[in-house]
Amino acid sequence: MIRVMLVDDHEVVRLGIESAIDAAEGMKVVASVADGSTALTEAPVAAPDVVLLDVLMPGMDGIETCRRMREELPETHVVMLTSHTDEEAVFAAIMAGASGYLLKNTSSRAIVDAIRSAAEGRSTLDPSVTAGVLERLRAADASSGVPGLRDLSEREHEVLLLVAEGLTNLEIAERLVLSPHTVRNHVSSILAKLDLRRRSDAAVFATRHGLTDAGGAEPGS
Repeated sequence: MIRVMLVDDHEVVRLGIESAIDAAEGMKVVASVADGSTALTEAPVAAPDVVLLDVLMPGMDGIETCRRMREELPETHVVMLTSHTDEEAVFAAIMAGASGYLLKNTSSRAIVDAIRSAAEGRSTLDPSVTAGVLERLRAADASSGVPGLRDLSEREHEVLLLVAEGLTNLEIAERLVLSPHTVRNHVSSILAKLDLRRRSDAAVFATRHGLTDAGGAEPGS
């Protein structure tokens, strides 16, 4: 029996998915909550095999919830569910440890199949986002040989991408639900590991090595 947790701030979405799961053989909903913080609190008790997690939620978003869920419960698989085709969000979800990424307008059968795949250790990506995400993953893999880049933690890699987008420490803190002090520490660590002096150097580094959509054009000052 596959144990499933639903996390979505829209109750009607949760009820619809729960109905589909109840009609499927070999799985059941063990918890249904409206936000990421509650999911992290209840997951250790509910012990789900698979968490179906909304990307956009008030407070802690789905990406951060996924990351923490995977850190605290590494045996639990996460499938992200969203209303939008956003390659950046898909890439971030995969980097956070998600096993799947589906659009909410997909069929109930596809959702059930994705849950089964995740429980069996397999991945599922919605066809509408697969090509773009695979290209991003190939670029990230190609850059893994760059000196210093492999030394970055997953969180530092994410902060580097946001620095390259031109976000300030405060904006990065708000995006990742971190304190500004923590972000400053991450930036300092990134500069040290990449042997760089300034955050502008880090932005140029990320762009030159294909980590951003700019594909090699240096950002303006």
